[in-house]
Amino acid sequence: MAGQSAAPLSRPSAQSRQQSQTRRADLANSHPDVAKFKPTALKLSKAIRHRGPDWSGNVTCHNTILCHERLSIVGVESGAQPLTNADESIVLAVNGEIYNHRLVRKSLKHPYHFKTASDCEVIIPLYMEYGLDAPKHLDGMFSFVLYDKKLDRTIAARDPIGITTLYQGWSSEQPGTVYFASELKSLHPVCDKIESFPPGHIYDSATGERTRYFQPTWWDGDKVPETPADLKLLRETFEKSVRKRLMAEVPYGVLLSGGLDSSLVASIAQRETLRLRKLAEAANGSAEDQGADPDKGEGLVGIDDDNKLSTMTFLPQLNSFSIGLPGSPDNEAAQKVAKFLGTKHHVMTFTIDDGLNALSDVIYHLETYDVTTIRASTPMYLLSRKIKAMGIKMVLSGEGSDEIFGGYLYFHAAPDKAAFHGECVRRVKDLHLADCLRANKSTSAWGLEARVPFLDKEFLDVAMNMDPAAKMITDERMEKYVIRKAFDTSDDPTAEPYLPDNILWRQKEQFSDGVGYGWIDALKDHAEMHVTDEMMKKPKPEWGADIPDTKEAYWYRTMFDEHFPPSCASTVMRWTPKWSKQTDPSGRAIATHKAKYTHA
Repeated sequence: MAGQSAAPLSRPSAQSRQQSQTRRADLANSHPDVAKFKPTALKLSKAIRHRGPDWSGNVTCHNTILCHERLSIVGVESGAQPLTNADESIVLAVNGEIYNHRLVRKSLKHPYHFKTASDCEVIIPLYMEYGLDAPKHLDGMFSFVLYDKKLDRTIAARDPIGITTLYQGWSSEQPGTVYFASELKSLHPVCDKIESFPPGHIYDSATGERTRYFQPTWWDGDKVPETPADLKLLRETFEKSVRKRLMAEVPYGVLLSGGLDSSLVASIAQRETLRLRKLAEAANGSAEDQGADPDKGEGLVGIDDDNKLSTMTFLPQLNSFSIGLPGSPDNEAAQKVAKFLGTKHHVMTFTIDDGLNALSDVIYHLETYDVTTIRASTPMYLLSRKIKAMGIKMVLSGEGSDEIFGGYLYFHAAPDKAAFHGECVRRVKDLHLADCLRANKSTSAWGLEARVPFLDKEFLDVAMNMDPAAKMITDERMEKYVIRKAFDTSDDPTAEPYLPDNILWRQKEQFSDGVGYGWIDALKDHAEMHVTDEMMKKPKPEWGADIPDTKEAYWYRTMFDEHFPPSCASTVMRWTPKWSKQTDPSGRAIATHKAKYTHA
């Protein structure tokens, strides 16, 4: 199930206010009538209905209201939210997918009556058994707010890397009130202080504090891993990650740019799709005999957590999607990959005007003014609309690989493996402000969900604990050599190749470049038209020290300000490469790029 927690509101009771007074004085203040606030809460929830167009729900208990906009992917018929336990003493609003939900159901210590087939409902019994440690038992992407009526307690949590978005807000007019929402647009009308909820953390209203529950060995980045690269383990763990993300009861597809990362995801997804089809036909006869329509993406079975047949939907034919300007590098490469893999490929071309016309809407949905994010999000936003119009509700995407393996071309300049590893850790920790934000909001703008196999917890544990010497770029080894080599079958003549060699060893192309070099050039040219040299000399006072350093950045910031007040700017991170003096964040501005800029 994918859902969107929208403007859940938490106000502590007299008992919890007294308990938390020493830690958060603001929780000791009075609060207004939640019934009076309900119409406002519903309006704030409606502001993100694009994320969950299938159904809306809300629950009011004591001084708390939870609102939810639903996108149904698992438990389609029965998983409406907010979810409650048997006596309705616990109320839950979730955005996300819990991939290990069947294993969790089997491993619960105490019997629990499940009301739905939703993957997200397992959060309730996990909370009942483990309290604040509940998120440690989840394998998936999620943001949730849970209210415990008996304790008058609200907890909120976000997945380890921040694949799904979540924000926390406060109002100086109602200092005892805490707000949460999937997007800024549901908070800024009532909050004058907003923060991006940190990934891997859980909030507890009993203390008013957020604590980090996700504590992998690599997180601090100060200790350089020494584990030798295990290519077989790396490959098998990633294949497992892709397989578990095919959990769905609706048609799905893959975003295929033709670059290494999305092509690997597509290759594994296609292998699994074909494997499931063979299993289904062996068990039930052909899919067509059983009434499934390959063109509509209907299926019969899938594989559960124990690698056994299960009654899940699968796609008899995998759909893949790419976008670019006419003649773009990505579309050409994607078509080659799709032909090699045998996916049903859909090519979308867009014009410069299409992209420019969408910019303001993109910034409204992305809620950022970061140059790299906006450049890459615009084609992804346009493509997502086309995909949703075809009836697809979930796609797999390749985000995270460049951060994990140091795939950006500026990593060429890393002075040593300690610095290389430290930068990888920093990039992974910032993903929730960059590529995860882009993937989540570009797709959610149209009620589409993006899943990212590279950010699987188990795969991260393998990849981030690897000796970074295996990842470093040398004269003999290009960027992301270790993951490329893990899927290189050239030494085994009996093995079926995952990808053509010219794709497996294709140089990194940042998505905003790969859609066509004319896209970034056009953005720069139009920024020149909209922002004068005089404007650059006089930035707005409310921007403080966060002053745009290019006309393109200035242009995006002014569009952001049209949609959002200054209080939202603190949630934005501007993407900049390390070990480089370039002002343009594009990979094409790096000297090692084969098709680098011919002009500044």
